[in-house]
Amino acid sequence: MKILHVITSLRTGGAEKLMVDLLPRMKQAGHEVDLCVFDGVRTPFYDELESRGIKVIALGHSVYSPIHVFKLMRLMKHYDVVHTHNTACQYAVAMASMFASCKTFTTEHNTTNRRRNAAWRWLDRWMYGRYDKVVCISELTQKNLIAHVGEGIASKCEVIYNGIDLERFSAHATISPKDNTKKIVLMVSAFREQKDQPTLIRAMQHLPQTYVLKLAGGGDERLISACKQLAIEHGVESRVEFLGVRTDVPTLLQEADVVVLSSHYEGLSLSSLEGMASGKPFIASDVEGLHDIVGGYGILFSQGDDKALAHEIEHVCEDQAYSDSVTAKCRERVKLFDIQVMASKYYNLYIL
Repeated sequence: MKILHVITSLRTGGAEKLMVDLLPRMKQAGHEVDLCVFDGVRTPFYDELESRGIKVIALGHSVYSPIHVFKLMRLMKHYDVVHTHNTACQYAVAMASMFASCKTFTTEHNTTNRRRNAAWRWLDRWMYGRYDKVVCISELTQKNLIAHVGEGIASKCEVIYNGIDLERFSAHATISPKDNTKKIVLMVSAFREQKDQPTLIRAMQHLPQTYVLKLAGGGDERLISACKQLAIEHGVESRVEFLGVRTDVPTLLQEADVVVLSSHYEGLSLSSLEGMASGKPFIASDVEGLHDIVGGYGILFSQGDDKALAHEIEHVCEDQAYSDSVTAKCRERVKLFDIQVMASKYYNLYIL
């Protein structure tokens, strides 16, 4: 089977990381698997995919350029399956599919987005209708999508959980923290509007001086600058480290004492799964996309409540029995989200 996945870029983020983990496994199963990216900027994810034998086809224009539609019209004719991620790709492939005979699929990665309103409903109804199947990464994602575009889309929807490479995290499980004089709080996430690094930064003012926050991830430079300024305003800049994009996330997780994901909303966050698989206690905002995954296993705090977050961080870092209990439940929970299971379900969907 000749399979093409399409994504806007390989800069940073959950969907981008998913390509790195998923596509080589599809290739190992004997399929020809390529990836089309719109902007084509070289990144660590881009280099890693190429090193693992995945051909990356860069269209080389701005994300919403109409030129993509015409290039996709020619490109898609060479594939049996085309699978999109991200909004710009969804629209471009939907338009190009009118001139190509391949099967088309798309993945809905979030429980909501900024275009979920009446003004966009008619266009989204048409766009999703162009796809053979719409993969929703959780039951809530499916429910919210149907509420947005109508029951007519329900027959096209299929819930397939995102997955992570559990073996990769198990291989790092014996690494110990490098500096036992500090308590390291880690958040791995791109700086985007849906994320909530500011609450975690504010929480640092309520924690002892021995607590250090590490923020791994790239993203919107405007938001990164605002977070750096916030750390200064709250007098914690010496205890907040901005690590940028990192390719050694399993190692970072093992150096941490607690892993946090502070967010406004999620789909099925790969960062949350990686945090729960790391063998460290995991704390997350009690919001859509995290409540159902983390609740009853990891620790939830009220979104935006920096004092409550600080309390949970200190509790789990100072109470070893509590930390061990949370960690054990998280690792048991995350067994349901293996990338190999996800790859098999994608393939089964393609051949229906």
